[in-house]
Amino acid sequence: MRQIWIISKRELQSFFDSLTAYIMLIAFLGFSGLFTWLYGSDIFFVKQASLQAFFGVSYWTLFFFIPALTMRQFAEENKTGTIELLLTRPVNDWQVIFGKFLATLMLISIALAFTLPYYYTVARLGNIDHGATIMGYVGLLFLSATYISIGLFASSISNNQIVGFLLALAISILFHFVFGFLANAAGGFISELLYYLSLSAHFESISRGVVDSKDIIYFLTIIFISLVGTEAVLKKNRI
Repeated sequence: MRQIWIISKRELQSFFDSLTAYIMLIAFLGFSGLFTWLYGSDIFFVKQASLQAFFGVSYWTLFFFIPALTMRQFAEENKTGTIELLLTRPVNDWQVIFGKFLATLMLISIALAFTLPYYYTVARLGNIDHGATIMGYVGLLFLSATYISIGLFASSISNNQIVGFLLALAISILFHFVFGFLANAAGGFISELLYYLSLSAHFESISRGVVDSKDIIYFLTIIFISLVGTEAVLKKNRI
């Protein structure tokens, strides 16, 4: 656990040293604030205390921002050879993976923490559904963890950051759009299966305040498979 924490701090510090964290935070807060207060929900016009517009725009911004954060995690180290130096230290592949995963999730958590004033301000406008709002944040964390695990896998199989970014987007698009689209076109058992594989369906369920074990299992399964795939790639590269 100590090794994971050391790697996480190192990776988190690298985000801030390269201005990546500042750019991400400013862009995320700018987009989410703009669409929450002005263009997405017209809160002051309809006088409805809800953060659904915020969750909706965050759903899309994280879709692009997280692959941009993870694209360099392994791709850059594969290209420069520093991954070999890291793996020769007294750490195993899983500690490296979890360290990078945790660092990126911590950065996303920091970004979401900066949006808590939105929650407080909107709650002052009326009777906000606190349960649905809290679960909306929980949904964003699960969504982010899923995107991070996919991004790490994409980055691990490439020496090029752009390729890692595009590959992460392609995999995310599969879960983000394709399964849901095919579910609407198909029927019967196939439609139910494709709908279950749709990431957006599970996020929307959680963001409405519905706590369902199948949604939690879905996210944890995708995260597990992606991280196992990343470990398999690292193991193969060490041979």
